[in-house]
Amino acid sequence: MPRPDITFARLTDIPLPTLVAHMSDPRIAAHLPLLTAPWDIATARAFVQAKEACWERDGLGHWAILADGHYVGWGGFQKEGDEWDFGLVLTGDAFGLGQAITARALDFARADPRIPYITFLLPPSRRHLGALRRLGAHPAGEATHGGETFLKFQLETA
Repeated sequence: MPRPDITFARLTDIPLPTLVAHMSDPRIAAHLPLLTAPWDIATARAFVQAKEACWERDGLGHWAILADGHYVGWGGFQKEGDEWDFGLVLTGDAFGLGQAITARALDFARADPRIPYITFLLPPSRRHLGALRRLGAHPAGEATHGGETFLKFQLETA
């Protein structure tokens, strides 16, 4: 089966009910410790507004991710202090696309002089970390975000 064409769009291009359905899937919540309440249209709207504010502030942020033109999740780079953190939240049906999407995002990061390295914050529930190691990411301790502890990894992009 051929790999789908991966493209990035703005979250404002995605209907809010699509985001609500995505973030209401229990398979997603299992690895998102900051997802503590059910999503509704107001939550999705506030989420999109917050991500758009990052674009306005930093000139970069999270994208809507499309495979062959269909929404499969969101992710991208968000500035956390002086670091660019990469996040990726795929729909349950798109879990197998993570490697291809990450590769495309890393190509973007390597071409952007603002991003000398990226960080990944993963919940301790994530036990399969081989993909990060294969990318060349190395453990960089732990980080606390939103009152939750995450495993932190770093990947040089230069």
